[in-house]
Amino acid sequence: MRALGAELAGALRAGDLVVLSGPLGAGKTTLVQGIAEGLKVRGPITSPTFVIARVHPSLAGGPPLVHVDAYRLGGELEVDDLDLDAAVEDSVTVVEWGEGLVEGLAEDRLEVAVERDAEGEERVVTIRPVGHRWAAPA
Repeated sequence: MRALGAELAGALRAGDLVVLSGPLGAGKTTLVQGIAEGLKVRGPITSPTFVIARVHPSLAGGPPLVHVDAYRLGGELEVDDLDLDAAVEDSVTVVEWGEGLVEGLAEDRLEVAVERDAEGEERVVTIRPVGHRWAAPA
């Protein structure tokens, strides 16, 4: 998951929104750790479940990483209270548990679903690009 995150980071730029979904223990935070490594931001990257959101500044002149855990949020009004839309333009924003809550922050986003296989050993990751930003070149 960490290697996939680092690879994904190579495609990310300021203004990108990544929405992660999947059950507890699926590897969402590990994926974010890889994204952080690829973006070269200050860590450590831990699940911000109780803090809700953390900003990790770039160590290499790139965009900061805004890491959000929406698990404890009760709805879109609580997302609005975080004022994430102010950070989206200048940052790479990754939201764990954001499905159904944060899609309104950006028309363009990556929706990443992480699941475990039946044995619980392997991860199955589905990346769904949404919007013009991710449209294939003509």
